[in-house]
Amino acid sequence: MTEEEKLIALKAMVGGSDSDEVLSTYLKLAGRKIINRAYPYDSSVTEVPAQYDTLQCEIAAYMLNKRGAEGQTSHSENGISRSYENADIPSSMLKVVTPHVGVIK
Repeated sequence: MTEEEKLIALKAMVGGSDSDEVLSTYLKLAGRKIINRAYPYDSSVTEVPAQYDTLQCEIAAYMLNKRGAEGQTSHSENGISRSYENADIPSSMLKVVTPHVGVIK
């Protein structure tokens, strides 16, 4: 998936009210989360592996939808209740990312 295709997918997931610059920033943040999980000891990796393209869009959408309530652990108002697994990306979203290992050079 190209960066443009990811941007189009993210727009479809969250609606079109944010600028492309904001959406691209969230895609980059989501990509870093995936890369840090997949390659915890290799800072040279900069590209999200292709098998995680959809996950990158899903994480970016999650972060966008959570804006304004980032650290919320519980909230109830007018019959709507919210609580978050943690203040970051839920481990349930990142559990599909397989960490890679390498040899010490």
